[in-house]
Amino acid sequence: MKRQKMTIEFDDNNSNKSNNNLFDLLSEEIVFAILDLLNTNPLDRKSFSLVCKSVYNLESKHRKTLKPLRQEHLPRILNRYPHISHLDLSLCPRINDNSLTVISNACKDSLRSIDLSRSRFFSYNGLMSLAWNCKNLVDVDLSNATELRDAAAAAVAEAKNLERLWLGRCKLITDMGIGCIAVGCKKLRLISLKWCLGVTDLGVDLIAVKCKEIRSLDLSYLPITNKCLPSILKLQYLEDLAMEGCFGIDDDSLTALKHGCKSLKRLDMSSCQNISYVGLSSLISGAGGLEQLTLAYGCPVTPALANGLKNLSALQSVKLDGCMVTSAGLKALGNCLISLRELSLSKCLGVTDEGLSSLVTKHRELRKLDITCCRKITDVSIAHITSSCGNLTSLRMESCTLVSREAFVLIGQRCQFLEELDLTDNEIDDEGLKSISRCSKLSSLKLGICLNITDEGLAYIGMHCSKLTELDLYRSAEITDAGILAIASGCHDLEMINMSYCRDITDSSLISLSKCVRLNTFESRGCPLITSLGIAAIAVGYVGLLSLASISCLQNMTVLHLKGLTPSGLAAALLACGGLTKVKLHVAFKSLLPHPLFEHLEARGCVFEWRDKQFQAELDPKCWKLQLEDMIP
Repeated sequence: MKRQKMTIEFDDNNSNKSNNNLFDLLSEEIVFAILDLLNTNPLDRKSFSLVCKSVYNLESKHRKTLKPLRQEHLPRILNRYPHISHLDLSLCPRINDNSLTVISNACKDSLRSIDLSRSRFFSYNGLMSLAWNCKNLVDVDLSNATELRDAAAAAVAEAKNLERLWLGRCKLITDMGIGCIAVGCKKLRLISLKWCLGVTDLGVDLIAVKCKEIRSLDLSYLPITNKCLPSILKLQYLEDLAMEGCFGIDDDSLTALKHGCKSLKRLDMSSCQNISYVGLSSLISGAGGLEQLTLAYGCPVTPALANGLKNLSALQSVKLDGCMVTSAGLKALGNCLISLRELSLSKCLGVTDEGLSSLVTKHRELRKLDITCCRKITDVSIAHITSSCGNLTSLRMESCTLVSREAFVLIGQRCQFLEELDLTDNEIDDEGLKSISRCSKLSSLKLGICLNITDEGLAYIGMHCSKLTELDLYRSAEITDAGILAIASGCHDLEMINMSYCRDITDSSLISLSKCVRLNTFESRGCPLITSLGIAAIAVGYVGLLSLASISCLQNMTVLHLKGLTPSGLAAALLACGGLTKVKLHVAFKSLLPHPLFEHLEARGCVFEWRDKQFQAELDPKCWKLQLEDMIP
């Protein structure tokens, strides 16, 4: 867009002749450009729209996406925004047929995408209204609609322009319903049938035969066999194939195939325990463009497996979570893979300094590395990782308990491009946090069960990691209100924080966090010093959990083992936080809170989960950690 120069002349003599708002002089193009820049924060858009009537009207015309918190406001919202093309209803779990009728009548041809993945109260009638009135629908997510049957699938089939359809966990839909979709939605490019247990080889075969444009196909945990494989592999444009947990497919069926799928770019064969490197080699034969391979909880990582991957020159991501690994296998992977950017070895048995160090030194362009629960690695591996892979953006190393606290300093010194760092259950201390604070792009930091860190180390993170959005301090027992204040003061974009079992946390931390307007997930289990004093008296200036009510996007709340919490204080907090979708409470409150309160909150879409768990206040955190390690073989 060319820069436009606008000159506004002010004439004192005529100042009383007109009351025009200066914003009225802005063209529609300029206002739209401003709104484009405000897309990251909905509160900014709302504030700007209230500047004047003309901006208010233009904002309603400009908005194309909508994610409402409560379904009862849909008629008014859709009247305000008549040009919505993407409607995300994942925060409205009680969408029913009437709601879908309102949506279809209001949006009509403008609606192209709708997410119903958290709703289960609609049926054939609502879907039919949607398909008939919204002719331009291309994306529909019906995941988790466990009550939908073949009739509902037939209604979906009326959306003739559909390109992407998610049916995960629609367990009552059978081959008949899938057949209707295959015949009616021939433009499909993506379909997810994960956990659709009523779908067999027949349904999958119909999709493969009728929907020639398929690019992405998820068949995870379906009761399928080798019978549908030939049709799948003939799909000319298939790029993404997931067959996780397909136990009916084995080496014999794969080796019998005459050809693999040459167009494949992403393949997930996790938990396919009847498939070894032999069958895998047949499946990926000729797939020279394969970029991502997931073999979690599958065959052992040996030189033979690595040798089967040597011709995949485009392979950038390999995920081997939970596999048995040998040093020879890791060395062979390092030699055979030439374009590796992402490697996941989470919970792999057999990962040692020798094998891991050999691999990372040959892949200096590695961007993401997951070595969670690789309990045999030491400072040697960390030294090789940080010296060889200085461009890492993600490092997950939970429970690498043999790594000393000195090694964590190397991470901050050498890997300053990190955006995600998981150090849960490690020996890091304040010096390590001081070094890691150099990673100014850090957005996710997990420090759960890090018993050596204090407020001093957390203060460095608050001062230098302003882009932090997620912080986990679960059972980091030395953290107090001072550390939380430092985070809240420096990390204004914080969206999630877990302070569970940080026993020195008080209401002061809640005051600090109430300033983080984007906070949507807050956990405070086992914080006995948080009381209901502020909750009950917030209207006259006290503070506490109710101060979080100012955070309009707060959706999840876990409140357990708060010693001073009263039923009235809790009820006030629950009513004030209007966007809640999930609340975990101690079972003792179930009989103390009024039943109409639950009915009211559930009608707003909130789901309650009850926990009956004793708080072991007398248990020292270090003792708890040692007991946990004794339980792990």
